[in-house]
Amino acid sequence: MRFAPLAAFAALLFAAGCSSGTEFLQTPQAPASTEPEFDPLTEAELAETEANEFSVPVVYDTLANGLKVVISEDPSAPTAVVAVYYNIGFRIEPRDRTGFAHLFEHMMFQGSEHLGKNEFIGLVQRNGGVLNGSTRFDFTNYFEIVPANTLETMLWAEADRMRGLQVTQENLTNQQGVVSNEVRVNVINQPYGGFPWLDLPQEANENWYNAHNFYGELSDLEAATLDDVQDFFDTYYAPNNAVVVVVGDVDPDQTMGWIEQYFGGIERADVPPIPDLREPPQTEEKRASKVDSLATRPALAFAYHMPPRNSEAYYAMGLIQQILLEGDDSRLHQSLVTENGVTSDVSGGINWPLGNMYNYNGPMLWSAWLVHDPETAPDSILALIDAEVEQLREEAVAPDVLERAKVKLRSDLYDTIGGTYGFGRADLLASFALFDDDPARINTLVDRFERVTPGLIRRTAREWLRPENRTVITLEAAGGGL
Repeated sequence: MRFAPLAAFAALLFAAGCSSGTEFLQTPQAPASTEPEFDPLTEAELAETEANEFSVPVVYDTLANGLKVVISEDPSAPTAVVAVYYNIGFRIEPRDRTGFAHLFEHMMFQGSEHLGKNEFIGLVQRNGGVLNGSTRFDFTNYFEIVPANTLETMLWAEADRMRGLQVTQENLTNQQGVVSNEVRVNVINQPYGGFPWLDLPQEANENWYNAHNFYGELSDLEAATLDDVQDFFDTYYAPNNAVVVVVGDVDPDQTMGWIEQYFGGIERADVPPIPDLREPPQTEEKRASKVDSLATRPALAFAYHMPPRNSEAYYAMGLIQQILLEGDDSRLHQSLVTENGVTSDVSGGINWPLGNMYNYNGPMLWSAWLVHDPETAPDSILALIDAEVEQLREEAVAPDVLERAKVKLRSDLYDTIGGTYGFGRADLLASFALFDDDPARINTLVDRFERVTPGLIRRTAREWLRPENRTVITLEAAGGGL
């Protein structure tokens, strides 16, 4: 069940085929350069980072059944965040189970061994808490923000549904209808529904896992049997495929004891390895178009493949994002909105709009989109975008520009960590535990960005903002103008 609107999913879009050639398995390599190399953090510097003024407390352990546990004490308010992340997202769901990751986001609220249908929701709300769940590229998550004195109860409740979800035909049939209706309401019957976040991955990527319809084909969802759903739960909702994160006004030792008590007896499962998500190098620009019968203004979206996560270019792209797209002083906003007036807004980012540059695990796009007037040709807008991108590729950014980008990035990072009463912190800790087995990475991010130089910015832009690495989609509005 969803308690707050997430970004719209689309349906009935094509799924790209998966290449099996040798080239497919190659990872794009950065060109040789004589410019100064990225200055990586040494082990001693990483240790020193932990002693800096900005440091998130991290207690990390793994139970005997494989469940990862992260606890971060924060006495600033008498609340606690309980977040459970399962390492199954919509792009890594099996080929014959499209839409199952999202379906389970709904199924997990239909009752468990000791809590009937919707009783989990009532338990949280009667205790003054709030809750939510979501499906993302590489995980499905559930979290509660509650008074800290109810922490043990919430851990018991989360363990109860990990141990024994009530997978019944009545619940399945009901949720199949709910999900199908959600697709129709949020995507099919919405102007710009699914544009561009669902369209761009399918156009830009070649690997089926990165390019299939993330909402799932309605035909696949409707054909799901009770055995299919039970098998999916038994496989992917096991403790050795999950992390439990607790953030808030808690005692770490006591919290770890409760987690061991309630989760420790849940049996691990035989979880299949993460599928190969690598993409072949994109060698020429891709163009696509679509007609939206509900939209009243045309739109344009573009995306570039990102460098590998946690590489030096990855950190540089985080700062390029700040220079080109974040805030009214960004270069694209200045060019497209302030100076040329072709749109009132341009927005986008890394892993946009479903997350941030930290909470994914695999190939990703840096993307942006805008709505414009019918009189403005898409190619004239692209020419303005190209001018800003080419400047970044050809000219080294001034030190003050890079420093401003770092300030903006730190501000965004701190907003993320402090956001939603501690959930932002929990989200990063869970992601770094699931994908890197290193939740303490949260305390090294600022220093990693500080090491980015103007030379690295230019090298990254030259390699990853190449025209051949871009995908463009234009949207034709067939709904009539105002």
